[in-house]
Amino acid sequence: MHPEAMKWVEDAVVGHTFSRVIELGSRDVNGGVRHLFGDATFIGVDIGEGPGVDVVCDAADYLPDEPADCVVSTEMLEHTPRARETVLAAFEMLVPGGMLVMTAAGPGRQPHSAIDGLTVRSGEFYENVHPNALTGWLVEAGFERCVVDQRRSPADVRCIAYRPDTSALTEV
Repeated sequence: MHPEAMKWVEDAVVGHTFSRVIELGSRDVNGGVRHLFGDATFIGVDIGEGPGVDVVCDAADYLPDEPADCVVSTEMLEHTPRARETVLAAFEMLVPGGMLVMTAAGPGRQPHSAIDGLTVRSGEFYENVHPNALTGWLVEAGFERCVVDQRRSPADVRCIAYRPDTSALTEV
């Protein structure tokens, strides 16, 4: 993972204490974020085995035993044909008030392999994530307080969003 993506996650979670974190696309190709979450129970989900992977599963299909207070995904959405479904699933993985933190390759980023960050292999999916698409998926899922940020160098799309905290609502 490039340093700017790591910094985005670090800045997003600083000052927060999480008890349960789910990382989507957790296979450590070139650095991971697990160390940023201290003593939280951390579950790494990826479509293939490898360092940092606790559960082998497509992120869009993952159903945790317990919801998390943070779902994080770095540099994974561009590698799945199910990016929209992954964002929708992330919402369902969170407790009310839970935080989603994501980074992905945005328009203008050179295609790269999920296997090793080099050339995309034959049959491997790759599509940069447009910030308007990501914003639409977040809204469709039901997230609130969405911040979508696009950087030019490297060409990234990043977001922080929250599942609404309905626990404070009471019936009248």
